[in-house]
Amino acid sequence: MARRAVEQELSRERIMDAARHLFITKGYRGISMRSIGQHLGYSHGSLYYHFKEKAELFYAIVVQDFNHLTLLCEQVTKHPVVDGLTKTEELMLEFIKFGLDHPHQYEIMFMLRDEEILSYCRAEQSKCFDKFKTIVQRFLKEEQHPLQQNPSFPLSMFLGIHGFISFYIQDRLTFDEIMPAAVGHVKMLSQSIYRLTS
Repeated sequence: MARRAVEQELSRERIMDAARHLFITKGYRGISMRSIGQHLGYSHGSLYYHFKEKAELFYAIVVQDFNHLTLLCEQVTKHPVVDGLTKTEELMLEFIKFGLDHPHQYEIMFMLRDEEILSYCRAEQSKCFDKFKTIVQRFLKEEQHPLQQNPSFPLSMFLGIHGFISFYIQDRLTFDEIMPAAVGHVKMLSQSIYRLTS
């Protein structure tokens, strides 16, 4: 009965939200299941009802965050074209919006550099980039864009938007606060890559 009460009160989501924040602020090695439990006001034993170890908890967070980003990218394929933007530019803006509006998630997904956990992130980063690349190539084909045959274009775009997010994420600015700069950046990026590869 006590175990069931703990499981209902202390959900996986609540544990993951707390752990995500602690992984960013203290680093992966700087926290333990015990410290996560203390942060939540529970004994660390109650966390083990949901996660066998810290690595499993971390991986669950990474997978959840990458799935969320992938879903947002896929949604761009389903809504009508926005005036003044190509679908490819919309995709880049959606990616930037996610990074700036979810800084803790983005930092865990793309910016943590702890060797112990890098393999968890690398596998999911690769899946995310493959999805991003597939969507970009689909848009370029639909638009009959000259770059549809250029394999380096999606990677250049990806790196360009990651650099933008990495710069602005330090100041904890939201997407809405810098939307004009983001639109200008994706326009410039799109045009520059086109000129370099045409």
